[in-house]
Amino acid sequence: MAEVVRFFIDGKECMAKNGDYLLQAAKENGIYIPTLCHYDGLKPKGSCRVCTCKVNGRLMTACTTPIAEGMMIESNTLEIEEMRKSIIELFFVDGNHFCPTCEKSGYCELQALAYRYRITAPRYPFLFPLKRVVADYAKIIIDHNRCVLCKRCVRAIKDEMGKSFFAYRRRGQNIEVILDKRMSDRMSFEIALEAENICPVGAIMAKRTAFTTPIGYRKFDKITIGSDIEKIKTK
Repeated sequence: MAEVVRFFIDGKECMAKNGDYLLQAAKENGIYIPTLCHYDGLKPKGSCRVCTCKVNGRLMTACTTPIAEGMMIESNTLEIEEMRKSIIELFFVDGNHFCPTCEKSGYCELQALAYRYRITAPRYPFLFPLKRVVADYAKIIIDHNRCVLCKRCVRAIKDEMGKSFFAYRRRGQNIEVILDKRMSDRMSFEIALEAENICPVGAIMAKRTAFTTPIGYRKFDKITIGSDIEKIKTK
C-alpha cells in the first residue's frame, strides 16, 4: 500500500499518495491548477508551463513534480497567477487564434483559460506568423496557426503496435506537428475523432465534423474551466 503524505497548497493541508504528481494530487484535494499540455493517463511533459507553481520556494511544473512529505506549495498567489496569465497571452500572440470562427470554440482549453483569466487583449504585440493549414490528409485537417505544441497528439494517438501517428518536424520557431503519411492512410475515423478530442485547441480537426454541436451548447459555454474540480472543496 502506497504511503500517504501530507503537504500544503496555499496554506491548505492536503493528503496524497507519496510520489503522485502535484497536479493530480491537487485535483484530488479540490484544488485546480491550470494546464494545457497535461492529459490524464499520459506521461507528463511539462511543455506548456501553465501549471507552474512555487514548491518550497522554487518554480516547478505541477504536472512533473512528485509530491513528498511536508511540501509547501504556492499556487493561487498574485505572482504565480500573473505569470500564468502572461504565458497564456504568449500563446495567443505566437499563433493566429481567431476564436469567433474556430470550430473548437467552446471546447478549446486555451480559450477557456483566457476567459478564466479575463484576458480581453494580450499585453504583447501579435506576431502574426505565417503558418500552414494542411488539409491533404484523408481524415483530418491540421491548422498550425492554432497549435500550441503541447505534444498531446504525439503522446496519445498510437496504433496497435504503439507507433505514434503524429511527430514533430524541424526545430526552434519552425517546429510543427505532422502526421505520418503512410499511417494517415490507415487512420480510422474513430482515431481521427480521438485526435481531435485530445488536442486542447483547434489544431487537429476530423473532417466533416465541424459545428456538429452548435456554439452555446459546448462544454465551456456552460461551465468555467476547472469549476468541476473546485466543487470538490464544498463536499
